Amino acid sequence: MALIKAVLGKSPVFGKNCFIAENATVVGDVEMGDNCSIWFNAIVRGDVHYIKIGNNVNIQDGSVLHCTYKKAAVNIGNNVSIAHRAIIHGCTIHDNVLIGMGAIIMDGAVIESNSIVAAGALVSKDTIVESGSVYAGVPAKKIKEIDKELLEGEVLRIANSYTLYASWHDPDIVPQTKGMNES
Repeated sequence: MALIKAVLGKSPVFGKNCFIAENATVVGDVEMGDNCSIWFNAIVRGDVHYIKIGNNVNIQDGSVLHCTYKKAAVNIGNNVSIAHRAIIHGCTIHDNVLIGMGAIIMDGAVIESNSIVAAGALVSKDTIVESGSVYAGVPAKKIKEIDKELLEGEVLRIANSYTLYASWHDPDIVPQTKGMNES
């Protein structure tokens, strides 16, 4: 069973149709929307500030979400995929975003809607990732615009697929199939 723990009187709150892996950790002031998933060995630590997560968000294996004490909360929109071993720290991620494997997003950064942060990228403090773009590198810089095919074929497909994957682990999860390729 997942470690779900109150801190300073604040307990995590989960929406409907969510999957929390058995060895995930969720503590403190965390609020999650509907159709979300927190995967194996992921840590969502709302002990020093709040973490707000929208609908249809997946936090994949080994990822860490944390904040800076009384300074930088985490705010995540809808249809967001945070890939394996990413670090999300005191930042804002808007709707329809893919954060690549091993990426690091630092305090004060804003990832605008319909964008991708590439695997291994480091989005440094207070950086704004422009809507409709792909950022990569260390430090992350804009490398190209995101087209409709990339947005629908990767960003939204991955976000929607994770509810299906969650249903394989929890029979109470109802898979969302809106926008999914059935190939």
